[in-house]
Amino acid sequence: MRYLLPFLILVALLAMLVLRGYVNSEIAADHRVRNPVGTDQVPEHILDGGPVIDARSKTEAATSVRIPDHHIVLTFDDGPDPEWTPRVLDKLKEYHAHGVFFVTGTMASRYPELVRRMVDEGHEVGLHTFNHPDLSYQSTSRIDWELSENQLALAGAAGVHSSLFRPPYSSFADAMDDKSWPVTQYIGSRGYLTVVNDTDSEDWKRPGVRTIIKNATPKHGKGAIILMHDSGGDRSQTLAALDRFLPSMQEKGYEFTNLTTALGSPSALTPVSGAALWKGKTFVTAVGFSEDVTGVLVALLSVVGVLVIGRFGLMLLLSFVHARRVRRRNFRWGDAPVTGRVSVLVPAYNERKCIEATVRSLMASDHPIEIIVIDDGSTDGTADLVEDMRLPNVRVVRQQNAGKPAALNNGIAHARYDIVVMMDGDTVFEPSTVRELVQPFADPKVGAVAGNAKVGNRDSLIGAWQHIEYVMGFNLDRRMYDVLRCMPTIPGAVGAFRRTALDRVGGMSEDTLAEDTDITMALHRDGWDVVYAENARAWTEAPESVQQLWSQRYRWSYGTMQAIWKHRGAVFDRGHSGRFGRVGLPFVSLFMVVAPLLAPLIDVFLVYGLIFGPTGKTVAAWFGVLLVQVVCAAYAFRLDKERMTHLISLPLQQIMYRQLMYVVLLQSWITALTGGRLRWQKLRRTGVLDAPGAAPGARAAAGADHRRPVG
Repeated sequence: MRYLLPFLILVALLAMLVLRGYVNSEIAADHRVRNPVGTDQVPEHILDGGPVIDARSKTEAATSVRIPDHHIVLTFDDGPDPEWTPRVLDKLKEYHAHGVFFVTGTMASRYPELVRRMVDEGHEVGLHTFNHPDLSYQSTSRIDWELSENQLALAGAAGVHSSLFRPPYSSFADAMDDKSWPVTQYIGSRGYLTVVNDTDSEDWKRPGVRTIIKNATPKHGKGAIILMHDSGGDRSQTLAALDRFLPSMQEKGYEFTNLTTALGSPSALTPVSGAALWKGKTFVTAVGFSEDVTGVLVALLSVVGVLVIGRFGLMLLLSFVHARRVRRRNFRWGDAPVTGRVSVLVPAYNERKCIEATVRSLMASDHPIEIIVIDDGSTDGTADLVEDMRLPNVRVVRQQNAGKPAALNNGIAHARYDIVVMMDGDTVFEPSTVRELVQPFADPKVGAVAGNAKVGNRDSLIGAWQHIEYVMGFNLDRRMYDVLRCMPTIPGAVGAFRRTALDRVGGMSEDTLAEDTDITMALHRDGWDVVYAENARAWTEAPESVQQLWSQRYRWSYGTMQAIWKHRGAVFDRGHSGRFGRVGLPFVSLFMVVAPLLAPLIDVFLVYGLIFGPTGKTVAAWFGVLLVQVVCAAYAFRLDKERMTHLISLPLQQIMYRQLMYVVLLQSWITALTGGRLRWQKLRRTGVLDAPGAAPGARAAAGADHRRPVG
């Protein structure tokens, strides 16, 4: 289900987009219009006849009918329109007039309440195809589809079918030609009256109210079918013309009626029941749902897009501020450098492949330390291996398997010194890492320090993607959070804590699966500053398969949700805790929990736009967003002195990672909402990182020796 459910949601989303595009004439639409051709095949009595053409008989020739004198059939094409159709209906109701509305299926399915109002107020509705193609270009199967879908929309909107049909782009009867006449014959064979017009108001040109009235007025008391429009643009002139035309013609003895009333025929509308009715209602309901949901999603995507772009801009600005501040020649964390011995805690569970490189990297440290390896019930001889190394200042503490937080608390209890550095058992430090990591404690307000975690195994595609994520997504973020004074997480791979601060908040908590985030938030709530030390580099082994990556990020995401919920009360606190609650928590919630859940929309809309929408604008928008990300990533790589060649995989990372994070976050949400518990998941390590402190080639990639004065 963890894969099936996200997949089904994405498929449902794509289906809604397709349905929305379908009813907005973005899919399966044909906007070609044929130029007039000869009339050799059209009977003379049709060309010279009336605007109502009856070709329904299989045994008799087609006939045409005119409207009786002093009867006007007002017809309105292309609706219903949510703005103009209600006003047209109001005007007809005001003057007790009736007419025929030739609606398209696309508009009827989107605004069914207006079709229902037309029928309820005694007007007739007719078919104008589903999405308004020139039928002379279409096959008979496409014509049948246009008619059936149009009827489906009518059934769902008003519970009726209609026998009236008006071809798109039609005109007078004498405009029938050798391409449109066969269509008319076929339409008749399907049981429809074809209704053209004999009086064109030309309101679609918006020539002015007086001209519309003049064009619409029949001559010498003749009856007429008048063409007007209630959709397709600004219809204010049409509305104003009706306000004068209706009473004027009524004073002259004209009656505004339905078509069948004028002809003395049974109503063109027949009620629908049974399966046909429910099929129509289901279709209209689905259209309404897709319109509403996709509308909300588009709005959310727009909001998230603005926020994400704003966040990128804020990251760039504040990262620049942070770099300028900590890289000043005279920058100091306090009055004197931190030179005292510190305790380094290494929790380990089945880390035999990695632990030797980890411990030897610590032994190369240029800062005085004690090393405490806490073996959390390993079954692979991790503790035995460390003890067999017989290294000075290295102690092994054994415990039954109880989890990482318990191991860290056990290590804190055995630590001899006031500053405690924590790292993972698969991580290696550079010689200067501990020294750089502890210098901020020269400021007595600092309770914890986040180091610069870097991916060591970056040779694979997944490793390269995580390398980009660590440099851009984590470290650039940490610079921003440092300036905002609301750092949400001390990375488990490289972090340092003031022991006094840990004691005051009760040590590492087992309440969440993200103990590093939990303890960081707890320190903020206790009033401590949490800062970022960019030169305290640690090389960690990132997951090498999608399954392992999924497991890791699932735990991170779920644990972050737990921590946010646990510390939600900070929003109402005062002082430093309140600042974190009102700045840090919303940032983390929005950009680590909510925004990634909506991120796949970018790719869904990309695919939709490439296939059905304005391809050029879609591609331009996507590359515009990508360009912003490239700029941020390039700046982050420059700050970390990383090679830019890894950014080649950024476009693919943006597509693939979004889907992975979507699956991870959706599953985390489901676990959280259902009250489930996610267990710790141990990742399989390969031991590819080497002491003393970097992956193969990593230190060379990082440039020259970055040691700097810390006093």
